[in-house]
Amino acid sequence: MTASVGIAIITHSAEKHLPFCLPPLLETTLNPRILVVNSSSNDGTVELAQKMGVETLIVPRVDFNHGSTREMARQQLKTDIVMMLTPDAYFQNAAGVEALIKPLMEKKAAVAYARQIPHQKADFFESFPREFNYPRESHIRSLLDIQKFGIYTFFCSNSCAAYCNAALDEIGGFESVLLGEDTLAVIKLLQKGHQIAYVSEAVVAHSHRYSLKQEFERHFDTGLVRKTLKPHFDQAAAGSDQARGKAYVKEMFVRLKSQPLLFPYALLHVLTKWLGYRLGSLSQNAPVWFKKLFSSQDFYWVSRDFLGTKKLTER
Repeated sequence: MTASVGIAIITHSAEKHLPFCLPPLLETTLNPRILVVNSSSNDGTVELAQKMGVETLIVPRVDFNHGSTREMARQQLKTDIVMMLTPDAYFQNAAGVEALIKPLMEKKAAVAYARQIPHQKADFFESFPREFNYPRESHIRSLLDIQKFGIYTFFCSNSCAAYCNAALDEIGGFESVLLGEDTLAVIKLLQKGHQIAYVSEAVVAHSHRYSLKQEFERHFDTGLVRKTLKPHFDQAAAGSDQARGKAYVKEMFVRLKSQPLLFPYALLHVLTKWLGYRLGSLSQNAPVWFKKLFSSQDFYWVSRDFLGTKKLTER
């Protein structure tokens, strides 16, 4: 019996993306159940999604959370396999959708994530992170591969990732988080003995052009969350974010040898990210007003999820 497939697309003001995001999903032979989850934007996202023939779910902005909203979506879909997607991640073709879930269908892994390439006209600082984190060769990882991959063992992106629902049930699904619900889920799944598949044949165009201020805020949030995850990484002897970061910077400057005029901005770019990450990692016990001041997720700190439970970032 063929496994049922659901796709949850988490959106806010995403009307402009749907004509590029939805067609490959609608064209696949998998006949997936597609659910567009919208956090109460009024730009026409919901109306266009319905016009294109997919299901919709509206979540009040005050109830939106990267983890619990995805959990709500998967519970509503109730399919054997659930794919998490952001609307600005465009599959290059329908075959990529099928390639992504193949390792799950074949029971080789409990989670699989796609290869990301930059959008057209992306600059170096948008393109390089995709090239560094998403190689051309597919592979499958488990906790037995820690020595080879280090902290990258737990890498995953819910911009485009698919999960076996039964495996997610084993770990209680996605947690309420500031961000990083994908990493936390992968940590728990691997600790349960499952494997993660990187599928380079499943290609999505996905990249962002962030200002230095946005980079600082995003890395503040990352540093804050990763600090709470450190015991998991230490337990698995997975190495550190710092080691991965050093490899990233070293490779980036090697690539920039042919573009020396970008060196000054590259130095500022790296320093901004490091300062944001460092401050975030030191702010676990800081007051909420301080975290909110530097965070990229302003909605999180006033959400019912945070005010009611204060889960991951407040432990």
